[in-house]
This record gives sequence, structure tokens and C-alpha cells, in this order.
Amino acid sequence: MSHPLLEVRHLRVEFPTRRGTLLALDDVSFDIQPGEILGVVGESGAGKSLTGAAIIGLLEPPGRVAGGEIRLAGLRIDNLPPEDMRRIRGRRIGAIFQDPLTSLNPLYTIGRQLVETIQVHLGLTADAARRRAIELLQSTGIPAAEQRIDQYPHQFSGGMRQRVVIALALAAQPELIVADEPTTALDVSIQAQIIALLKTLAKEQGAAVMLVTHDMGVIAETCDRVAVMYAGRIAEIGPVAEVIHHPAHPYTVGLMGSIPSMESERERLMQIDGAMPRLNAVPAGCAFNPRCPQAVDRCRRQRPDLMAAGTTRAACWLHAPAEEAAT
Repeated sequence: MSHPLLEVRHLRVEFPTRRGTLLALDDVSFDIQPGEILGVVGESGAGKSLTGAAIIGLLEPPGRVAGGEIRLAGLRIDNLPPEDMRRIRGRRIGAIFQDPLTSLNPLYTIGRQLVETIQVHLGLTADAARRRAIELLQSTGIPAAEQRIDQYPHQFSGGMRQRVVIALALAAQPELIVADEPTTALDVSIQAQIIALLKTLAKEQGAAVMLVTHDMGVIAETCDRVAVMYAGRIAEIGPVAEVIHHPAHPYTVGLMGSIPSMESERERLMQIDGAMPRLNAVPAGCAFNPRCPQAVDRCRRQRPDLMAAGTTRAACWLHAPAEEAAT
């Protein structure tokens, strides 16, 4: 196996407030290989988007990386000066956000924004950059790209705007793509096209992709592995088919059980009682223990780390080795 393109080790993100410091991400670790798509899934507030923002270097103040390391192809990037990180962002790391209107300047044509990005990162002439911009629009499925390149964002539909944002993210042929809910606002047919585009990007260009979403259908269709997050930590991580069909963490079991099945008839879907804890009220031990039907006393006292659970890894005492389980 090749060396990981992205390495996240013990990432900790804090938000200082007047009432104390809120811990938003706590000891998050994972890798992504070149050409691999890692899905990151969980409820709202689990820390999915925050993890992506920390990797890109776009944490909203007063948020800060308070511990751990983020490495891109061996280079540590979490402690770089802002100007150095700006050069990496766009050139080596591409970002796709949920709402394309937040990524596009409504006052400039699509072409101007693409050409400027290409020239900044690749140093091409204006004519060469325009030709590459047209090629990018064509590759993302925008018809009549030669004419539409001179139009403004408001002249594109939501799906077409998202394709433009993907073209922007790919402009400098980045090694890593962080895609934060890229299909949420799109209809199903456009979702399928965006998914196919991300898979082609990983397969043909060897890019590593971190796909943040709450849609398990998108995860199942797109990803090689999936990380399930809960309350700022990874609850389970492993091959996507194993996590979906043989979940090892009780939270993952609940998530999978809440998805309607075409093969069985049930009047009611499974639900997870309770709600995600607030950042200032995360319980001791395993953060999921107040909602977990299998919680024991140890779950309320000690916080588990990720441990082997069949072909996946889960942060759950159910999978502690026999000698540990007795303690």
C-alpha cells in the first residue's frame, strides 16, 4: 500500500469563549490514500464539516487547531503561516462546498473566476488559462461551455453552479479534494452525475477525496471507506460495505437501522432516542452512553479509543480484548 496522501493525527479543535473553552473535535485520526474516497458521516453537529475546514485551513475564528497534526504528502500543514497555506489551498487542496453561491462571486463571470484561479496556481497565459477553463467546464458536464464561460453565476441552475464549483476545485489538478455536502441541494439525477464525477476524479487523476455528507446512499455509492462521527470523535471507521452491512458501534447500528429498506416491510423505522450532546455538556466516558441501549458502567466512566472490531475499528468497549473487558 502506498503512503497516505492525507494524514490526520489526534486532531483537536477548540473554540475559546467567555464561559470557557469548547472542545469541538477531540482526538480525530484517519488517513486517505491517493485515489481513495473516504466518506465522513454523522448527525448535524458531529464535527464532519469542522474536520474538513480544519484540513483546508478555513476554521472560523475563534476556532483553532489546539492539538494534533495534519500532513499532506508528508508535509505538515496545520501550523503553516496563512500565506503559505493560501498557496496550498487551491493548488494542492481543492474544496467543494454545499452552497455554490458562497463559492462564486456574483459580480464576475464564471470564466473570469476560473481563469484567475488557473493563472494564480498554474501561471498560464490568459489564452491558455481560458482554454483550460473551457476544458474543465466541458469535463464537468456543462453544455456549450465556449458560450457559457462568459455568463454570470445567476444565469446557471443550482446543479450547473455546483459543476462550476467542482471545475474551480479541479482547476489546478489538486492532490486532495475536500467535498462538504456537494450533493445536498441537488435533485437525484444531478446527484448521480456529481457522484460519477467524483469517482472519475479519484480513479483517473489519483486524487484523494474526503466526502462529507449525511446521506448514506451517497456514501454507499461513492466511497471506499467511511468514518462515522459522533460528538467530535470518530465512532467507527472501515470499508464502506462492512460499516453499512455489519456495523460494530451501537451508534452506527442505529444510523443504519434508520434507513428505509426496499427488501423488508416495517411500519416504523428504528430511531435513536435522545439527541447529540451540546459542546458544553458532553458526558463523561463514551459520549454516546446516554443514548446507547448497550451501555454498561465502564461506558460512563472511561472513554474508549478506536479498537479492532472485525474488519472495521470502533470506539466501543463491546470490542475490548477479553483481558481488558474484565477491568
